[in-house]
Amino acid sequence: MSPKAFTTLIVLALVLIFGSQSFYIIKETERAIKLRFGEMIDDDVQPGIGFKMPLADVIKRFDARVLTLDTQPSRFLTSGKKYVIVDSFAKWRIKDVRNYYQATSGDRTRATLLLENQVNKGLRDEIAARSLYEVVSGERDQLMTKLTAMLNEQTQDELGIEVLDVRVKAIDLPDELSNNVYQRMSAERGRESREIRSEGNELAEGIQADADRQKTVIEAEAYREAEQIRGEGDAEAARIYAQAFNKDPEFYSFTRSLKAYTETFQGNDVLLLDPKSDFFRYLNDSKGK
Repeated sequence: MSPKAFTTLIVLALVLIFGSQSFYIIKETERAIKLRFGEMIDDDVQPGIGFKMPLADVIKRFDARVLTLDTQPSRFLTSGKKYVIVDSFAKWRIKDVRNYYQATSGDRTRATLLLENQVNKGLRDEIAARSLYEVVSGERDQLMTKLTAMLNEQTQDELGIEVLDVRVKAIDLPDELSNNVYQRMSAERGRESREIRSEGNELAEGIQADADRQKTVIEAEAYREAEQIRGEGDAEAARIYAQAFNKDPEFYSFTRSLKAYTETFQGNDVLLLDPKSDFFRYLNDSKGK
């Protein structure tokens, strides 16, 4: 290869290299800045294809999507001097690229660490101003809304970050406090159960007393009706007996005697009668007739 051709190849290679380094592409999901010899000359490079000076200019790209910061569970003290363990997360994105780069040097790990410190500080201040009940009750949503607005204002000025939302995944109590809360809840539920049981016993006693009263009334009514029917039956029987006695008094007297003997002597009982008794006299008279 001739020196001229070799020189031409070198020139072409340099042109290609410098040409490839002169153009850049920024995606829609990215934010970027342009540095020239380390000095920021453009703090908001628009998406698309752009031109930069080779060797002099450097393009720094950052993720512009909504990101999630999952903080580590931390202990916080309430206004009642009770510890709670809070597990939270935050949604954030880059708002001001210049401030973000100046505060973090474009290091996402450093940005999440700084943001986590801000979130924990905000949670500590808000929880310290509230009681344990307010922290775990419905006021938690109000707390998160207030905390999100406060953090968003601070981080935009200090870190160039927009905080979109802060949420609590879980609020736990330390073991010793959990045991105390469990014991208080158990005692409270025991007291409520005793009150309900006492009210139930009083109600049951009232129902039982009413049932006994109704039973006594029903039995009395039934006994009265039974005695009335029995009296009417006895009267009817007496009437029938009287009619039968009037038709044949002697035979009626005889049947009564037989019935009396039957009811008195049962089984192997032996009855000794005098042949001259009224019984045999009645039989003899019956045969004579």
